Amino acid sequence: MKNPQSPLEQARKQYDQGALNRSDLKESPIELLQDWLEVAEKVVGDDFQAMVLSTLDAFGFPTGRVVLARGLGLDGIRFFTNYESEKGRNLMEHPKASATFFWKELERQVRVRGVVWKLSEMDSDQYFASRPRDSQLGAWMSSQSETLPDEMDWESSRQKWEQQFKDLPNIPRPPHWGGFVLSIQTIEFWQGRPNRLHDRWEYAIQADGAWKISRLSP
Repeated sequence: MKNPQSPLEQARKQYDQGALNRSDLKESPIELLQDWLEVAEKVVGDDFQAMVLSTLDAFGFPTGRVVLARGLGLDGIRFFTNYESEKGRNLMEHPKASATFFWKELERQVRVRGVVWKLSEMDSDQYFASRPRDSQLGAWMSSQSETLPDEMDWESSRQKWEQQFKDLPNIPRPPHWGGFVLSIQTIEFWQGRPNRLHDRWEYAIQADGAWKISRLSP
């Protein structure tokens, strides 16, 4: 008797929504990434800025998780986290990472690789101040990635921190929480195409600061 077909063995999707030609590229990949993010915001909507951030742990194993990109500039892609979380510790020990954006609706993917460094305290303070108060409290409440008892009384924890900050109009940023910047050393733009002949273009930063653009085989 034949085994039932696994979802992983089902018919492949045909990619046919667009193309990415050399004439579509910008001289700077940051401009092109900004354009793609703006399109994704309109088409994808919520969490259009979600990316898989991959880091290296103490044993050299890669580990990934979804985070939200919270800024894009000449220095790179900004994101925020608990410095004492698994990813925070990974980045302190091995300050190199990669990030992957994927927008199914647009049949587009972007891969970034580069060095990571901490944002200034001023930049982290500024972003933290823009967060909703509940999210600010959550940053104080959570020891991210730590093992918890099976039954965690989050309500009691919340009340404790609310009481501590009840007289403050603005909750201060925890010292263990802040931002990182993923610099862009290489970045690949991928546009799905029919018959798996996808368009792939890679930008690589050169010693003089110029970008080398290469077309990659599908």
